[in-house]
Amino acid sequence: MARTETELMLKGYGLTTAEMVYRMPDYRNVLNTFVWQDYDLAPDYPRLFGFIEYWQKAIEGPLHSVRFVHRKLIAPGEWRNVTGEFTLH
Repeated sequence: MARTETELMLKGYGLTTAEMVYRMPDYRNVLNTFVWQDYDLAPDYPRLFGFIEYWQKAIEGPLHSVRFVHRKLIAPGEWRNVTGEFTLH
């Protein structure tokens, strides 16, 4: 059964975005970009590394570089001290 995004975030998953730069199979001097995004667990990143392994086995375009960022969307609440309030109407 598929889990919702909220359930994944409560279990520690965060949104991982990876930018993969790869070479075109027929034109080795041409670089293309592919953006991948999924919920993953830091610091092991099993889904990201699984996708990279799949890419290396099944896709002809060799990877040039991979950059990624991980962001947990559920974080402690932010608060600030309010000393006054203005209301209109």
